[in-house]
Amino acid sequence: MKSIKTTLAAASLALAATVSTPAQAQDFPLKAGEYVQMTGIDLEDGEGTFKYAEWLAGEWTQFQEYAKSQGWINDYGIYTNVHARAGEADIFLVTSFASLPDAAEQERRDKAFDEWSRTNVREQITASGNRAQYRTVLSTMMLQEYSKR
Repeated sequence: MKSIKTTLAAASLALAATVSTPAQAQDFPLKAGEYVQMTGIDLEDGEGTFKYAEWLAGEWTQFQEYAKSQGWINDYGIYTNVHARAGEADIFLVTSFASLPDAAEQERRDKAFDEWSRTNVREQITASGNRAQYRTVLSTMMLQEYSKR
């Protein structure tokens, strides 16, 4: 979080330096909005693609709906890369949310999720590892939307 604020502050200063009116006389023209997390997934050809689609349509969607019902996220989506090139993700899993939880809130959420899903961390990690047979997580990005004031 600190690096995001530092980066934004540096960008604000750089932008302010290029404007002809003194920076003190104006507000920054953009306002911070919600966060979007995007995870790129590479899928193995064949049966794994169908297995992963079943998991996304089932458990993953249930997890997202639970998080949405708790107010932890605003929305979610599954996007396919229609013209994926070599080395690019086939699927992007996208989740949007208003703010980042602090450590105590994240622990509370983790506990609530474990109770709701009737699983523990070990079981969740094992299940994720099993999906590695047919999918590879390439990257995760967290973006923050900015819009005109």
